[in-house]
Amino acid sequence: MPYMGLIVLVVMIAALIDIVGSEAGIRGLPRWGWLLLVIVLPLVGSIVWFVAGRPVAGGHRHPSGSGRASALGFPEYDEPGRFEPADPAADAEFLRQVRERADEQRRQAELQRRRREQDG
Repeated sequence: MPYMGLIVLVVMIAALIDIVGSEAGIRGLPRWGWLLLVIVLPLVGSIVWFVAGRPVAGGHRHPSGSGRASALGFPEYDEPGRFEPADPAADAEFLRQVRERADEQRRQAELQRRRREQDG
């Protein structure tokens, strides 16, 4: 297996790049600990990083460290107060309009379904 050293080097470099490029949410050890582990034990450290250290897939961790995944995986939604309406009265009116439109669309879909059943 003459290429084993090259494979270990590629896996180690990939792990190092992944560690340095990872945003918040690294699990297990601090970033410097993972870097040290991968440098001292290249193959084992890299495998452990990819299995146990990478941030949780499918979302970022909340910057406060609570472990709460951000909305839809977009970190810009993690700003404090992001989900609070600026004008609660306007927000309530908007939601009322959305509900009315959804109800109207349901009525129209039901009428179309009944017409298809009568025709078919």
